[in-house]
Amino acid sequence: MSMRFPVSFAVVVFAGALACSPVEETEPPSSAAFFAEGAEAAGLDFVHDPGLSGEFLMPEIMGSGVALLDYDGDGDLDVYLVQSAGPNRLFRNERNPSGELRFSDQTEASNLGDTGYGMGVAVGDYDDDGDPDLFVSNVGANRLYRNDGGTFVDATTPDVADDRWSTSATFFDYDSDSDLDLFFTNYVDFTPRNNKDCFDPAGARDYCAPTVYRPAPDRLLRNDGGTFTDVSSPAGFGAAFGNGLGVTAADFDNDGLPDLYVANDGTANQLWMNQGDGTFENTALMAGAAYNADGLPEAGMGVSAADFDGDGDEDLFMTHLAQETNTLYLNNGRGEFRDETNRYGLGGASTPFTGFGMRFFDYDADGLLDLFVANGGVTIVESQRGDPYPYRQTNLLFRFDSQRFVEVTERAGPAYQQLLVGRGAAFGDLDLDGDTDIVVNNNNGPASLLLNQAAARGFRVRIEGSSTGARVALVREGVVVAWRRIHRDGSYLSSSEPVAEFGALEEGDRLGVVWRDGVRETFLPAPMIQKGAGDPWP
Repeated sequence: MSMRFPVSFAVVVFAGALACSPVEETEPPSSAAFFAEGAEAAGLDFVHDPGLSGEFLMPEIMGSGVALLDYDGDGDLDVYLVQSAGPNRLFRNERNPSGELRFSDQTEASNLGDTGYGMGVAVGDYDDDGDPDLFVSNVGANRLYRNDGGTFVDATTPDVADDRWSTSATFFDYDSDSDLDLFFTNYVDFTPRNNKDCFDPAGARDYCAPTVYRPAPDRLLRNDGGTFTDVSSPAGFGAAFGNGLGVTAADFDNDGLPDLYVANDGTANQLWMNQGDGTFENTALMAGAAYNADGLPEAGMGVSAADFDGDGDEDLFMTHLAQETNTLYLNNGRGEFRDETNRYGLGGASTPFTGFGMRFFDYDADGLLDLFVANGGVTIVESQRGDPYPYRQTNLLFRFDSQRFVEVTERAGPAYQQLLVGRGAAFGDLDLDGDTDIVVNNNNGPASLLLNQAAARGFRVRIEGSSTGARVALVREGVVVAWRRIHRDGSYLSSSEPVAEFGALEEGDRLGVVWRDGVRETFLPAPMIQKGAGDPWP
């Protein structure tokens, strides 16, 4: 009979080394809410300001994102919240020995108070010095911040800055040269000067659809030893246009090369397959990932990729506009997809909502990946017509039971029932209790800190720095029972803790790691495991 470990392990990988520490397991009453709101008590004092002009300028309704990162190397996650009309803010995690979670504002000391009209943020150690750097996307010039031991230096170059409306971004090593390159999506050709008047069916002034404006091309920047060069055109992105809002980098066809999936708002999505020669080919149409099952484009906002069904390949989940479903695309292992939204129970529950930030994550540590969706309208919610800001909605939580996703929002707690305009969402263990918490940046409202109270703690693997992009397998009796990719990207405009979540381990389980450079090793869970010290893994 197998033995189940009574504790979980927070597994941290820095530059290829894994360090494990046990976390005591606790079990709340079955009637307890899965999540508790903790922003006010913890001092996460942030209110998003869209800078409402009265002119219904489209960027006002679209921001903003959030990042979770250990910027100061003290072992816990700090919070970076992107502002629109005002400076972005960095909150340092001051979790004390008693376990109380507290944050202090370190924006001025860190030099991260960018005052551009902020949209999103991506995190990655692009200079390979062991600490996380930041890319901030704006309506207008973007910013690149290099981390120098906890303070940041503006390292923006003209190629990074761009001058358009940039949204989501990802750091990934597309050319296999061991440094992190940068890809970011651009949305539409909007400026205050070309703002158009749009109206809802009742004749009230409202925000325009993105199709009113011309789409903008996305950008790929190659890392040349710590500086970036725009290679968008030779790589195949130069003449490709789409209303880009979400992006994730993953190896969708299992050929060892990272590909890109871009969620476009109201236009066909793009599946950029890495050709291994510095170029990408958009195969979305023939691969079944450009449109939904009805052959229609949807209002792609957020996107998450993960192997939720345990068959060894990366599937896709996307959030969309109200009256559309959020969409689940199932991968056949060759980078070919099928819309299986209704089969897995995700269709009906999402149609009243407009979804943005989201992610596959294991909130209850049962070894299966669940789904969270942050919701908020972009057009007037009819029941709120006449309200000062009639775009507020509740969030959604789905539990995967190995056959279907079951909505469990009512059990999630009062924090989920608040009417807010959810946008960016980032995921990570902020209070170091061994489970995944959520921070949501709410448009024109206070940030939400959803602290996980769900149940048992699982086994977590986190990889930092240049090893981001590795894949981790749970190997049981010589068979892989679960694959997890280490990544920060996905969601909407946001960056999460790079962690692989598994359920409870059994005696004899091993970790299989496929490092970003293709090296494959297996390890027993242990206090310290160095890359190159594991057993060969075929």
